[in-house]
Amino acid sequence: MTKVAVSGARGRMGSRILTLAFADNSFSVVGALEREGHPEIGKDIGELFGLGSKAILLSSDAAKALKDADVLIEFTSPEATLTHLRAAVGAKKAMVIGTTGLSPQELEEVMKAGAAIPVLWTPNMSVGVNLLFEMVSDAARRLGADYEVEIVEAHHRGKKDAPSGTAKFLAEKIAGARKSKLDPGKIHSLRIGDVVGDHTVVFATDGERLEFTHRASSRDTFAAGALRAARFLAGKAPKFYTMKDVLSES
Repeated sequence: MTKVAVSGARGRMGSRILTLAFADNSFSVVGALEREGHPEIGKDIGELFGLGSKAILLSSDAAKALKDADVLIEFTSPEATLTHLRAAVGAKKAMVIGTTGLSPQELEEVMKAGAAIPVLWTPNMSVGVNLLFEMVSDAARRLGADYEVEIVEAHHRGKKDAPSGTAKFLAEKIAGARKSKLDPGKIHSLRIGDVVGDHTVVFATDGERLEFTHRASSRDTFAAGALRAARFLAGKAPKFYTMKDVLSES
Protein backbone atom coordinates (compact mmCIF):
# COMPACT_ATOMS: atom_id res chain seq x y z
CA MET A 1 0.00 0.00 0.00
CA THR A 2 1.31 3.44 -0.96
CA LYS A 3 0.88 6.11 1.72
CA VAL A 4 0.27 9.50 0.16
CA ALA A 5 -0.09 13.10 1.26
CA VAL A 6 -1.73 15.57 -1.10
CA SER A 7 -0.93 19.26 -1.33
CA GLY A 8 -3.56 21.70 -2.55
CA ALA A 9 -6.00 19.20 -1.09
CA ARG A 10 -9.08 21.36 -1.61
CA GLY A 11 -8.13 22.64 -5.05
CA ARG A 12 -9.39 21.35 -8.40
CA MET A 13 -6.70 18.70 -8.81
CA GLY A 14 -6.05 17.91 -5.16
CA SER A 15 -9.73 17.15 -4.61
CA ARG A 16 -9.85 14.70 -7.51
CA ILE A 17 -6.61 13.00 -6.44
CA LEU A 18 -7.95 12.52 -2.91
CA THR A 19 -11.31 11.25 -4.17
CA LEU A 20 -9.61 8.59 -6.34
CA ALA A 21 -7.08 7.70 -3.63
CA PHE A 22 -9.81 7.18 -1.00
CA ALA A 23 -11.60 4.86 -3.45
CA ASP A 24 -8.49 2.78 -4.22
CA ASN A 25 -7.44 0.20 -1.63
CA SER A 26 -3.84 0.28 -2.87
CA PHE A 27 -3.48 3.80 -1.42
CA SER A 28 -3.66 5.13 2.10
CA VAL A 29 -4.18 8.88 2.48
CA VAL A 30 -2.13 9.99 5.48
CA GLY A 31 -1.81 13.75 4.97
CA ALA A 32 -3.64 16.70 3.41
CA LEU A 33 -1.99 20.07 2.94
CA GLU A 34 -3.43 23.52 2.17
CA ARG A 35 -2.23 27.11 2.29
CA GLU A 36 -2.00 28.92 5.61
CA GLY A 37 -5.24 30.74 6.30
CA HIS A 38 -7.44 28.35 4.35
CA PRO A 39 -10.86 28.36 6.06
CA GLU A 40 -10.99 24.57 6.41
CA ILE A 41 -7.62 24.11 8.15
CA GLY A 42 -8.03 21.78 11.14
CA LYS A 43 -11.08 19.98 9.76
CA ASP A 44 -11.16 16.23 9.16
CA ILE A 45 -10.41 15.62 5.48
CA GLY A 46 -12.71 12.60 5.35
CA GLU A 47 -15.64 14.66 6.59
CA LEU A 48 -14.85 17.39 4.06
CA PHE A 49 -15.24 14.77 1.32
CA GLY A 50 -18.42 13.30 2.81
CA LEU A 51 -16.69 10.06 3.79
CA GLY A 52 -16.94 10.28 7.54
CA SER A 53 -14.01 10.77 9.89
CA LYS A 54 -10.60 9.65 8.60
CA ALA A 55 -8.66 11.09 11.57
CA ILE A 56 -6.62 13.18 9.10
CA LEU A 57 -6.80 16.92 9.63
CA LEU A 58 -6.28 19.41 6.83
CA SER A 59 -3.03 21.18 7.70
CA SER A 60 -0.87 24.08 6.53
CA ASP A 61 2.20 22.46 8.12
CA ALA A 62 4.12 20.56 5.44
CA ALA A 63 6.22 18.63 7.97
CA LYS A 64 3.07 17.41 9.72
CA ALA A 65 1.36 16.40 6.47
CA LEU A 66 4.49 14.55 5.30
CA LYS A 67 5.22 12.74 8.56
CA ASP A 68 3.69 9.34 7.71
CA ALA A 69 3.72 9.60 3.91
CA ASP A 70 5.73 7.68 1.34
CA VAL A 71 4.98 10.26 -1.35
CA LEU A 72 3.74 13.84 -1.50
CA ILE A 73 1.61 14.68 -4.55
CA GLU A 74 1.73 18.36 -5.50
CA PHE A 75 -0.45 20.46 -7.84
CA THR A 76 -0.19 24.03 -6.53
CA SER A 77 1.67 27.25 -7.36
CA PRO A 78 5.41 27.38 -8.15
CA GLU A 79 6.14 29.20 -4.89
CA ALA A 80 4.24 26.70 -2.75
CA THR A 81 5.74 23.79 -4.67
CA LEU A 82 9.30 24.86 -3.91
CA THR A 83 8.46 25.36 -0.23
CA HIS A 84 7.00 21.87 -0.05
CA LEU A 85 9.87 20.42 -2.09
CA ARG A 86 12.34 21.69 0.49
CA ALA A 87 10.22 20.13 3.24
CA ALA A 88 10.16 16.82 1.36
CA VAL A 89 13.94 16.90 0.92
CA GLY A 90 14.34 17.60 4.64
CA ALA A 91 12.04 14.72 5.53
CA LYS A 92 13.52 12.39 2.86
CA LYS A 93 10.10 11.84 1.27
CA ALA A 94 9.39 11.17 -2.40
CA MET A 95 7.46 13.80 -4.34
CA VAL A 96 5.29 13.81 -7.47
CA ILE A 97 4.93 17.29 -8.96
CA GLY A 98 2.36 18.31 -11.54
CA THR A 99 2.63 22.06 -10.94
CA THR A 100 2.98 24.11 -14.12
CA GLY A 101 4.34 27.62 -14.64
CA LEU A 102 7.73 26.78 -13.09
CA SER A 103 10.54 29.05 -14.27
CA PRO A 104 13.76 27.45 -15.62
CA GLN A 105 15.43 28.24 -12.29
CA GLU A 106 12.57 26.68 -10.31
CA LEU A 107 12.59 23.57 -12.49
CA GLU A 108 16.34 23.32 -11.99
CA GLU A 109 15.79 23.22 -8.22
CA VAL A 110 13.26 20.42 -8.71
CA MET A 111 15.71 18.45 -10.80
CA LYS A 112 18.56 18.98 -8.33
CA ALA A 113 16.35 17.63 -5.52
CA GLY A 114 16.68 14.28 -7.27
CA ALA A 115 20.10 13.98 -5.67
CA ALA A 116 18.39 13.70 -2.26
CA ILE A 117 14.94 12.18 -2.89
CA PRO A 118 13.02 10.44 -5.66
CA VAL A 119 11.18 13.31 -7.37
CA LEU A 120 9.04 13.23 -10.50
CA TRP A 121 7.89 16.25 -12.48
CA THR A 122 5.88 16.44 -15.67
CA PRO A 123 3.88 19.29 -17.21
CA ASN A 124 1.02 16.85 -17.74
CA MET A 125 0.16 13.69 -15.78
CA SER A 126 -2.04 12.23 -18.51
CA VAL A 127 -0.73 8.93 -19.86
CA GLY A 128 -2.07 9.88 -23.30
CA VAL A 129 -0.26 13.23 -23.34
CA ASN A 130 3.01 11.59 -22.34
CA LEU A 131 2.66 9.23 -25.30
CA LEU A 132 1.90 12.31 -27.42
CA PHE A 133 5.24 13.83 -26.39
CA GLU A 134 7.06 10.84 -27.89
CA MET A 135 4.89 10.68 -31.02
CA VAL A 136 5.38 14.37 -31.78
CA SER A 137 9.13 14.11 -31.26
CA ASP A 138 9.30 11.17 -33.67
CA ALA A 139 7.14 12.97 -36.24
CA ALA A 140 9.27 16.11 -36.07
CA ARG A 141 12.42 14.10 -36.64
CA ARG A 142 11.01 12.06 -39.52
CA LEU A 143 9.17 14.87 -41.32
CA GLY A 144 12.04 17.33 -41.13
CA ALA A 145 12.20 21.08 -41.65
CA ASP A 146 10.05 21.04 -44.81
CA TYR A 147 6.99 20.74 -42.55
CA GLU A 148 5.83 23.84 -40.68
CA VAL A 149 4.62 23.36 -37.10
CA GLU A 150 1.93 25.09 -35.05
CA ILE A 151 0.74 24.22 -31.52
CA VAL A 152 -2.74 25.17 -30.28
CA GLU A 153 -3.80 24.65 -26.66
CA ALA A 154 -7.02 25.48 -24.82
CA HIS A 155 -7.82 25.53 -21.10
CA HIS A 156 -10.48 26.88 -18.74
CA ARG A 157 -10.64 30.61 -18.16
CA GLY A 158 -9.09 30.30 -14.69
CA LYS A 159 -5.76 28.84 -15.79
CA LYS A 160 -3.08 31.43 -15.05
CA ASP A 161 -0.08 30.34 -17.12
CA ALA A 162 -0.06 30.61 -20.90
CA PRO A 163 1.14 28.88 -22.94
CA SER A 164 0.47 25.78 -20.90
CA GLY A 165 3.37 23.76 -19.56
CA THR A 166 2.29 20.95 -21.86
CA ALA A 167 2.42 23.19 -24.95
CA LYS A 168 5.88 24.43 -24.01
CA PHE A 169 7.08 20.87 -23.43
CA LEU A 170 5.69 19.82 -26.83
CA ALA A 171 7.68 22.70 -28.35
CA GLU A 172 10.79 21.50 -26.53
CA LYS A 173 10.32 17.95 -27.84
CA ILE A 174 9.98 19.27 -31.40
CA ALA A 175 13.01 21.54 -30.97
CA GLY A 176 15.05 18.65 -29.63
CA ALA A 177 14.14 16.44 -32.55
CA ARG A 178 14.92 19.16 -35.11
CA LYS A 179 17.85 20.65 -33.22
CA SER A 180 16.36 24.11 -33.71
CA LYS A 181 14.14 26.19 -31.43
CA LEU A 182 10.46 26.53 -32.30
CA ASP A 183 9.35 30.16 -32.72
CA PRO A 184 7.20 31.06 -29.64
CA GLY A 185 4.77 32.72 -32.05
CA LYS A 186 3.90 29.24 -33.30
CA ILE A 187 2.23 28.42 -29.95
CA HIS A 188 -1.35 29.64 -29.55
CA SER A 189 -3.33 29.69 -26.29
CA LEU A 190 -7.07 29.89 -25.60
CA ARG A 191 -8.48 30.53 -22.12
CA ILE A 192 -12.17 29.93 -22.42
CA GLY A 193 -15.09 28.30 -20.62
CA ASP A 194 -14.44 25.18 -18.55
CA VAL A 195 -12.09 23.38 -20.97
CA VAL A 196 -10.06 20.84 -18.99
CA GLY A 197 -7.21 20.70 -21.49
CA ASP A 198 -6.88 20.38 -25.29
CA HIS A 199 -3.59 20.23 -27.21
CA THR A 200 -3.10 19.99 -30.97
CA VAL A 201 0.17 19.87 -32.89
CA VAL A 202 -0.10 20.51 -36.64
CA PHE A 203 2.60 19.59 -39.15
CA ALA A 204 1.94 20.95 -42.64
CA THR A 205 3.59 21.29 -46.03
CA ASP A 206 2.29 21.88 -49.53
CA GLY A 207 -0.22 19.16 -50.28
CA GLU A 208 -0.77 17.63 -46.84
CA ARG A 209 -1.30 18.23 -43.16
CA LEU A 210 -0.75 15.91 -40.18
CA GLU A 211 -2.42 16.66 -36.83
CA PHE A 212 -1.94 15.16 -33.38
CA THR A 213 -4.65 16.04 -30.85
CA HIS A 214 -5.23 15.14 -27.24
CA ARG A 215 -8.40 16.23 -25.43
CA ALA A 216 -8.90 15.75 -21.71
CA SER A 217 -12.57 15.58 -20.72
CA SER A 218 -12.03 15.05 -16.99
CA ARG A 219 -9.43 16.03 -14.39
CA ASP A 220 -9.58 12.41 -13.26
CA THR A 221 -7.26 11.66 -16.19
CA PHE A 222 -4.53 13.71 -14.52
CA ALA A 223 -5.42 12.53 -11.02
CA ALA A 224 -5.13 8.87 -12.06
CA GLY A 225 -1.78 9.59 -13.71
CA ALA A 226 -0.52 11.30 -10.55
CA LEU A 227 -1.49 8.30 -8.42
CA ARG A 228 0.15 5.95 -10.90
CA ALA A 229 3.31 8.07 -10.64
CA ALA A 230 3.14 8.00 -6.82
CA ARG A 231 2.85 4.21 -6.82
CA PHE A 232 5.87 4.03 -9.14
CA LEU A 233 7.95 6.46 -7.06
CA ALA A 234 7.40 4.86 -3.64
CA GLY A 235 10.56 3.07 -2.61
CA LYS A 236 12.62 4.26 -5.58
CA ALA A 237 16.19 5.50 -5.22
CA PRO A 238 16.80 9.28 -5.19
CA LYS A 239 16.70 10.57 -8.76
CA PHE A 240 14.81 13.00 -11.00
CA TYR A 241 12.14 10.96 -12.81
CA THR A 242 9.56 11.72 -15.51
CA MET A 243 6.37 10.03 -16.68
CA LYS A 244 8.44 8.34 -19.38
CA ASP A 245 10.06 6.32 -16.56
CA VAL A 246 6.62 5.41 -15.21
CA LEU A 247 5.40 4.22 -18.61
CA SER A 248 8.63 2.35 -19.31
CA GLU A 249 8.11 0.21 -16.20
CA SER A 250 4.51 -0.66 -17.11
